[in-house]
Amino acid sequence: MTGVVIVGAGLGGLRAAESLRSHGFTGAITIVGDEPHLPYNRPPLSKEALKGGVDVSGLEFRRKAVVDDVTWRLGSPAVGCDLDAQTVTLSDGAAVHFDGLVIATGIRPRDLSIPGPRAGRFFLRDAADAAAFRERLTPGARLLILGAGFIGCEVAATARGLGCEVDVVTMDAAPMLRPLGAELGAAMRRRHEAHGVRFHTGRTVAEFLGETGVTGARLDDGTTLDCDVVLEAVGSVPNTEWLVGSGLDLADGVLVDDTMRASGTAVPVVAVGDVARYAHTLFDASPRRVEHWNLPTETGKRAGATLASLLAGEPVPTTAFTPMPSFWSDQYDHKLQSFGLPGLADEVVIASGEPDGSCVAEYRRGGTLVGVIGIDATSALVPYRAALMAG
Repeated sequence: MTGVVIVGAGLGGLRAAESLRSHGFTGAITIVGDEPHLPYNRPPLSKEALKGGVDVSGLEFRRKAVVDDVTWRLGSPAVGCDLDAQTVTLSDGAAVHFDGLVIATGIRPRDLSIPGPRAGRFFLRDAADAAAFRERLTPGARLLILGAGFIGCEVAATARGLGCEVDVVTMDAAPMLRPLGAELGAAMRRRHEAHGVRFHTGRTVAEFLGETGVTGARLDDGTTLDCDVVLEAVGSVPNTEWLVGSGLDLADGVLVDDTMRASGTAVPVVAVGDVARYAHTLFDASPRRVEHWNLPTETGKRAGATLASLLAGEPVPTTAFTPMPSFWSDQYDHKLQSFGLPGLADEVVIASGEPDGSCVAEYRRGGTLVGVIGIDATSALVPYRAALMAG
């Protein structure tokens, strides 16, 4: 019987499995995951779940009945892949054969390997990370966050609500600089500072201090900051090590075409979610990974349709694939929302409101709208999505 192996038990892998079934694939589906959990929602790990306590069962995605017959192999990640033999090797030594493969291994936090003690330093990738980190966020705890992207800023807001002292160290001139730009980034910094967060911009950590656990950090300018707990949140890298030697293009994630089919092999292989690098043709023809919350679902649906067609010997989808990237971020009582790819812009225009209040910012490249971000302006963003879809 024809079988599909999905490596990655997250949202993208789940949606790919559901799409395979909805497009007529009746063969065996095996989903491999490195965690012991069924697919669950990760964004709350830096917000609601971190504040209230991590309960993975409450974060699980609803699974459609069509995937009730899926075989789950959880807690044993893939460590190798042989496309010639069409096998995936797991950490427990098992080799799982496939006729079609879905790469859905996502990303992990970047590790700068800064010298110093490890105890008290955390990354925030999964539920286990969040649960262990949450235990340290007690009133009066001194938290140092390395990195001022969305995760760093969301955690800063959550930690202040829990009564922690918070210092944020970032090489950038403003928090969330790349997606927001200088003006909105500076405005969000002022919001955080109003809640007591201290920023150290243009700086990084040279070493962490302490004997058996972290007690402080020395910055690259010699400044010393006291801390009891550290969150390292300086970006992410795609999980592709298990694919090294496969012949796939792994320059930054897995290169795929418009159908989500992987380049560099004749074997039926697709990639989805944060690990997939593809052209967002609404904006340009340059393949890129985009780590926005809706794209694992969009790419999973597309990949499932493609793989079902390939395995049935039928033509793959020919309709244009134009998913609209979108994200949101809750920090204190403020909601940031976006459509498009603001990071591509060479010009930012405040279209309505003021950066320190409710506002909408338009992001343009060469005069053309490529993204929009609203702060506390949900309803005002609705027309922009249609405008971006229309080019």
